[in-house]
Amino acid sequence: MASYPKKGSRGWWQQQIPKLVLAPSFALILLFVYGFIIWTAYISFSKSRMLPNYDLIGLRPYEKLWNSLNWQVALENLAVFGGLYIIICCALGLFLAILLDQRIRIEGGLRPIFLYPMALSFIVTGTAWKWFLNPGLGLEKTMQNWGWESFSFDWLVNPDMAIYTVVIAGVWQTSGFVMAMFLAGLRGIDSEILKAAQLDGAPPYKMYTRIIIPQLRPVFLSAFIVLAHMAIKSYDLVIALTGGGPGNATELPATFMYSYTFTRNQMAVGSASAIIMLMTIAAIIIPYLYSELKEGKNAH
Repeated sequence: MASYPKKGSRGWWQQQIPKLVLAPSFALILLFVYGFIIWTAYISFSKSRMLPNYDLIGLRPYEKLWNSLNWQVALENLAVFGGLYIIICCALGLFLAILLDQRIRIEGGLRPIFLYPMALSFIVTGTAWKWFLNPGLGLEKTMQNWGWESFSFDWLVNPDMAIYTVVIAGVWQTSGFVMAMFLAGLRGIDSEILKAAQLDGAPPYKMYTRIIIPQLRPVFLSAFIVLAHMAIKSYDLVIALTGGGPGNATELPATFMYSYTFTRNQMAVGSASAIIMLMTIAAIIIPYLYSELKEGKNAH
């Protein structure tokens, strides 16, 4: 008689195949993500300079980091850039979402236009805005050639204003993405509530301020998490647009980390700055994930 494989054995293999397929990817993630996070944390307490040195010296690299004038400038720039970046993106994204939510005829054409910048890399965005804002060949030069010879827009080379050019480029790239988040939130609001408010004679601005916008709190929170994360780790946009200059006028924690690790031969200090950035991002994301998981459990 022919022998057939047992159904239990076949079922066991069917359960194990997905695990076997995913195991290499899981192992690589453990090594190259979490493994290197642990390694970076260790290096941040060591004597490492140009090359790794595994002799521990305690918190000295962190003391050197917080006593560094460049790090203080980077934190101040992050406060300016991050604050304006988040506020303007949320305000502009909400405005564009409300505009498109009016069911205008050209909505199908406007949405790709607003979303297109997000499809570009930050390197491309930074390079394009660097050309546009360059006083010698961009907006200032064009306006002067058109006859407005007194027109001046030298923010890119002005140490006091250069950080705002990073804000402009970042907002241009990301506000369309935030618009899509708010538009999805607006389309998810129960229309019966809005109809009831209209029947009660509520004017449009009160409907938005008292009914619609309060119901968008989860979208505001999600937008804040995404934008704050992007602001903290901003590197390529700054490098392409200003190179961290003029001087260190647009230095951010990510550019500080790279320069101290790879160009100033201060690997321990650079690693300490990377750990501070990681802890800041974790302090933002972990409470959000906890609240989401808690709400999910309560819903069940």
